[in-house]
Amino acid sequence: MKENHKDASAIEAQTQECNIEQEIEFGVIYRWQHWIRALSIVVLIITGFYIAEPIITPIPSAQPDNFMYALFRSWHIIFGFVLTSLILIKSYRFLFVSKNQMEREAIKDVFNIKVWLQQIGYYLLISKHPKLKGVYNPLQFMAYFTFYLMMFLLILTGFVLYVHVYHNGLGAFMYEPMRAVEAMMGGLAMVREIHHIAMWGVILFILGHVYMAIYNAVFVKEGAIDAIFSGMKWHKKH
Repeated sequence: MKENHKDASAIEAQTQECNIEQEIEFGVIYRWQHWIRALSIVVLIITGFYIAEPIITPIPSAQPDNFMYALFRSWHIIFGFVLTSLILIKSYRFLFVSKNQMEREAIKDVFNIKVWLQQIGYYLLISKHPKLKGVYNPLQFMAYFTFYLMMFLLILTGFVLYVHVYHNGLGAFMYEPMRAVEAMMGGLAMVREIHHIAMWGVILFILGHVYMAIYNAVFVKEGAIDAIFSGMKWHKKH
C-alpha cells in the first residue's frame, strides 16, 4: 500500500509539473533598474535622515578635511540623480513605449468598480482573482501611481534644496525656476517639510510593496518574488 501511495504521489507530481509552464515576466534591463532604484531609495533614506538630524559624530582629527556631513550630502545627491534618471526613464517608457502597452491597459480596470470589489475580496480570501485587462490590478496601479507622484514631488523639492547649495553648472541653470517653485510652495522651510513628508510616503509604500510581494508569493504560487531575480514566472497551462 505504501509503494502504491508513493507511486500515486509521484504520478500526481509529474502531472502537475507537466501542466506548469514558465514565461518571461521581467527582462534583464527591468530587473537591473528595479534593484538600482531600490538601492538608491535605501541610500537616500539613510543619508536623508542624517542630513535632517546628524546622529553620527565624526572621529576627532587634526586634519581639516573630516567633513562627514558633506560626505553624506554628496552621496545623497549622487544617488538622487541616479534615482531621478531611472524615474524619468521609467515614466517615459510607460507613456510612450509600445512594449508597455499592457501597463497602460491597467488604467481601464481602475474605473471598473466590479474589478475593485473582486480584487479586495481576493485579498480578503473570499473571492477569486478578477480577470484583468492589464498587468496591474487597480490597487497595484493606484499604489504605483501614488508612488510616482511622491517621487516627482521628491525630485522637485530636492532640486529646490540642491540649488541653495550648488550655485554653478546645473545649480546655476536651475536656480531661477527652482526659486520660483520655492516661492509657490511657501518658502524653503516648507519645501523641506514637503520633502520629508514625501519620503515617509515612500517608506510606507515600500512596506506595503514588500508585504504584497510576499502575499502573492504565498497565495498565488507563481513565483512572483522569484521573477524579480530570475525574470521567470510560472503558471498552469490553459
